[in-house]
Amino acid sequence: MNKMTTALSLVAILATGVQAVSLEDRVKALEEQNTVLTEEVLASQSAGFTRIDTEKSYNGMGAAASKVYYSESPLSIGGYGEMFYANPDDGDDFTDVYRFITYFGYRFNDWLILNAEIEYEHGATSQKGGSVVVEFLYLDFLLSKEFSLRVGNQLVPMGMVNLRHEPTLFNTVQRPEIERQLIPSTWHETGVVAYGRFDDIGIEYTAGLINGLNVDNDKAKEGKSGWIRSGRIGTQKNGSYQPAFVGRIDYTGINGLVTGASMYYGTGSNGADTKTSGLTTTMFDVHTRYENGPFAAYGLYTQTNLSGVENFGTPDAVEKASGYYMNASYDLGAVIGIDYKMPIFAQYENWNPVEKTLSGVNEDAFDTETVTIGMNFFPTSQTVLKLDYEMDKVGTVDTNTLSFGLGFIF
Repeated sequence: MNKMTTALSLVAILATGVQAVSLEDRVKALEEQNTVLTEEVLASQSAGFTRIDTEKSYNGMGAAASKVYYSESPLSIGGYGEMFYANPDDGDDFTDVYRFITYFGYRFNDWLILNAEIEYEHGATSQKGGSVVVEFLYLDFLLSKEFSLRVGNQLVPMGMVNLRHEPTLFNTVQRPEIERQLIPSTWHETGVVAYGRFDDIGIEYTAGLINGLNVDNDKAKEGKSGWIRSGRIGTQKNGSYQPAFVGRIDYTGINGLVTGASMYYGTGSNGADTKTSGLTTTMFDVHTRYENGPFAAYGLYTQTNLSGVENFGTPDAVEKASGYYMNASYDLGAVIGIDYKMPIFAQYENWNPVEKTLSGVNEDAFDTETVTIGMNFFPTSQTVLKLDYEMDKVGTVDTNTLSFGLGFIF
């Protein structure tokens, strides 16, 4: 390629020499060809792709997770990270190197892509609660814009944050608690889904079969918070398998707006050591994200219903969880005329993971209301500094927490 470019450059220079009426024209032609050669050398040294385009998203995922789909090189390496400092008023302050993520992607050809995510949590020190997890690992068969197939362990297409969980994409230091507990991000399961986009009507869809949640667990039986989150199977060794349906549809036909709904439906028990029969889990959410100049807002409502819990044989078994949240922000950077994004925001969450139990007891103990205010500062589009103050009320207990965090994608 370089030899060919050089030859073309010489031809262009000679041609310019014949036609040019001045030395200035010949110098200009040389400078243009030198720029082309420089760009090719830099591309070859960086495997053809070095930077991330923060404006690009593939199938609803974050920019870093989408990198392989737009890379000029067959091999793509990206990732993200986040750490924070927290000072709760009911305990000691602390810090946490929360996550460091690496994305590895490889394009076999124009229609087959490998994409993988490896997560290191809490410094990956197992004695202190850290972990290393393959968060997704799949093959994407890009058959057409309207219909493609994804096979392997993948992000479950529910909610707002589960697909877009990179720290530059949400304002708070921590992910919204509703999208940790009721839609248990980061939720990834093994399965096969079809997805596609119809540009003429602004519709994107995803539908298929994934490994179901293990709701046959002690927290569900005892009516405790975390019964949905602890039901994830993920990429554990010899994980039990029970297929469940998941589907999602989004409308993107209005500039700056994404609005849609997701649904999950699973039947039976998916516990390796538990065999409760007659269980059915139905989860759905409606979600919206809107951006218009310096103003942005996003939020959702979600509900999960668990039927057949009388077969647990425990009176406090949970039957329903629900909640909603809203986040609105305004970019002060645009107001004061600086080249840096500096959104201030407010977020309201209202949710109950044990909204209804079989006996009607203990339904208010986990009722949660949270107000969070704060601001972000983006030194670049790929890095963010976050400051927020969270006011939490769980049942009758109030807790306030001041947090500072940083995040980045690459």
